[in-house]
Amino acid sequence: MLESLPLLLMVLSGMATFGVCLGIYTLLGAEADVGERIGSYVGPLSLDDASQYSQRDRRRQPAVARSFSASIAQELARADLRLTVSEFLFLHLVAALACFALGFALSRQAAIGFVFGVVGLFLPRIYVGRRQHQRINAFNSQLADTMMLVGNSLRSGYSLLQSFEVTSREASPPTSEEFARVVREVGLGLSPEQALMNLVRRLDSEDLEMMVTAINVQHEVGGNLARILDSISGTIRQRVRVKGEIRTLTSQQRLTGYIISLLPVVVGGLLFLVNPSYMMRLFSFKQVICMPVIALPIIAGVLMLIGFLVIRKLADIEV
Repeated sequence: MLESLPLLLMVLSGMATFGVCLGIYTLLGAEADVGERIGSYVGPLSLDDASQYSQRDRRRQPAVARSFSASIAQELARADLRLTVSEFLFLHLVAALACFALGFALSRQAAIGFVFGVVGLFLPRIYVGRRQHQRINAFNSQLADTMMLVGNSLRSGYSLLQSFEVTSREASPPTSEEFARVVREVGLGLSPEQALMNLVRRLDSEDLEMMVTAINVQHEVGGNLARILDSISGTIRQRVRVKGEIRTLTSQQRLTGYIISLLPVVVGGLLFLVNPSYMMRLFSFKQVICMPVIALPIIAGVLMLIGFLVIRKLADIEV
């Protein structure tokens, strides 16, 4: 333990220094651009057009940095997390530091703490992906009823924007939140077509994209939008029903993939905690036949990952 203490102190001091520097940069940074100022009202993803007016800030950032920042902002918007890119990156650092400290406290081994830290580094990303998945599934399950509500509002004499406002009041989250954001965007100067395209980018739903395409086509060529929405609503209901049946039939296969893939990892982690010296023999560079011993867990991990992806692919049936 005493031999690993200097390494632990070095890692902790380095992370603390990075955190302090990041905090000072955030506090003393330049003033927010147009996208950041209006983002609290319409969401971080919906201001691609507005952010182009901040040319000075865009010139100061490399193209790769802008692309990376835009990608993270898009993921946060789809998960409906009110975090900036710098806050989300700092959350990665905090999670890695906490998991490293937890692993080191449990095992008294710096190597195991490092493994825990690497796992903790991906925890915020996993949480964001899980939240996106849940949010899109909830929206898709409500979309057919939402289109019926919009169609009935149009038959009552409301305009399209007024129908969206009714939907934002009557529907359940996340549908009500997203359509309320569409109404706010139009109120801030965006056209309905731009606001709807921002909605598609935030949710990444094929059914929603079909609805928005129908609305845009009707806006160009005319027609009975309420009847078009009723027809699309029936199609979406059938797709949701078929997807639910497929998910039920393939639930056993998906659960088997998770159990088979996680069981070796869980057993190996428990053995690390019970007898670290025994498991550390797998991570040595001694030659066995024609390769070092450390290649064995690496090859095993790659094969488990391939098996898990194959099971997921077989159970993923498109409708």
